[in-house]
Amino acid sequence: MSTLAPKGPYWVTVRQYRRTLWLAAAAVAASLAVVGGLRIWDAQTPDRYYEDGQSFAAEDNRGYAALRLALDYGGMWLVLLPLLVGAFVAGPLVAREFESGTYKLSLTQSVSPTAWLRAKLLTTSVVALAATLVLMGIYRIGWGRVSDSYNFHWSERGPFEATGIVLFAHVLAAVAVGALVGQLIRRTLVAMAATGLVMGVTLLILGAFRWSFLAVNTVTGPAGPTLWTPENGLTMDSGLLTSSGARFDQSICWNEVHRAPGVDSMPDGGMKLFERCLAQHDVTSQYVDYHPQSHFWPTQLIETGILLTLAALAAFAAFRVLRARHP
Repeated sequence: MSTLAPKGPYWVTVRQYRRTLWLAAAAVAASLAVVGGLRIWDAQTPDRYYEDGQSFAAEDNRGYAALRLALDYGGMWLVLLPLLVGAFVAGPLVAREFESGTYKLSLTQSVSPTAWLRAKLLTTSVVALAATLVLMGIYRIGWGRVSDSYNFHWSERGPFEATGIVLFAHVLAAVAVGALVGQLIRRTLVAMAATGLVMGVTLLILGAFRWSFLAVNTVTGPAGPTLWTPENGLTMDSGLLTSSGARFDQSICWNEVHRAPGVDSMPDGGMKLFERCLAQHDVTSQYVDYHPQSHFWPTQLIETGILLTLAALAAFAAFRVLRARHP
């Protein structure tokens, strides 16, 4: 076992931040206790069944409701986990060392600046990735129960990050960005805030554009009955089509209805006028643009590649800055 124990600067890093490690372990244990306990509570109330044999949670199942609430908040915290990791690396791990001057002590112990920073980043990366893996596993224990319900679709923020691999890439990018920002700013609180801002913007940008990485699928059907999104898909757009296949902006007809006198007194609210307008514009069918569930892993891989590239560039820049200031 002694061969597996950290040595040199790695041992120093573990000893220096052992309280943080214990805090992370406590958070993981508490998460497991909460999710496991709620699953047990949920199991105490039998499900109800439709005529076709499909089941659903009973309305009086408070354990199920509490589990949904816990996973809703849990998914949010998993999405924000890279911000916490990046802020810790930028502040206490790197910037505070330079701000207080304690890094000089490490450099007098026959440890090069590169080895000093590498030990900190590798130790943090291993611990952060291990904690992320366990937390994702705990999330999956609960998500398997609620995955088909509202707000827990595979494409939602939270479930998307927590059930794939992209969260690992976010964590690695946070470690690298934190190391770079911590060296550039060298003020603990400012470095933490700056890293949180960078990673927060990264989360927002990727979340906003991830469903633009792949082309959407399109399904069409006759106008009238509701056209449901197939393949458990994520609906991106829907609307009407003319007989030529051109997409029709139905607001044109709604504007005509609203301009018609006496609409408020019509029993159908102007629907006959709306349907007449559609017929005049030769509207015959409808469409739905969507991402099928099969796009989950390709999107995960593309986003992971972007984040790993960011992580590699930030880590390279961090070591270049270190060598330039401490040759």
